[in-house]
Amino acid sequence: MALPWLQILDAVIGVTDIVRSRKIKSLAEAPTSQQLEAGGRVAPGALEARLAGVVVAALKEAFDRDARRIEFEREQAAAERERAERAMRLELQRLAGDREIARLRLLAGVAIAAWIGTLFFSGRLLAGAMAARVMLGGGWALLLAAFAAAFTAQSTVAAALDTLARDDGASPRPVSSGSAGALALWLIVAGVALVGVAMLIA
Repeated sequence: MALPWLQILDAVIGVTDIVRSRKIKSLAEAPTSQQLEAGGRVAPGALEARLAGVVVAALKEAFDRDARRIEFEREQAAAERERAERAMRLELQRLAGDREIARLRLLAGVAIAAWIGTLFFSGRLLAGAMAARVMLGGGWALLLAAFAAAFTAQSTVAAALDTLARDDGASPRPVSSGSAGALALWLIVAGVALVGVAMLIA
């Protein structure tokens, strides 16, 4: 009589399935913590909490990084604005210095032109009274002093512009021609007035 191999195999597989199903059922009924500790895993609630902590830390780090970047950009913009304002102040001072030099050159030209103009009348004035000759000499002296004062003031303004170009300070000093620049105009007026009075006396 032949052995029913197929039936024996069927019975062994059935017994294995029963054992397996009972083992799975006992594992499913065991407490979750024991099951996870036995498997070396974290409980689902703890995993979610840890994941939430990681997400919060990542978000905090991203926000901190963005805040630092925004602060750096704000500081950079403030420094750039300060540099632009300083450059604008320096440019305005340079333009004011150029205008002052042009004004002083004009005054020097007027002083020389007035002095040369009085030379045409000097023959008549020198032949006149002593007071006319003294006033003519005083007028010439004042006109030449105005010419010298205009050039002195120009050198003062040029030195101030050089200092302005080399200065690294935030608030540059205003460019000024000093007292010589203010005095040049009044010396011209006084010199021409003296020459005019000398012509009237002669």
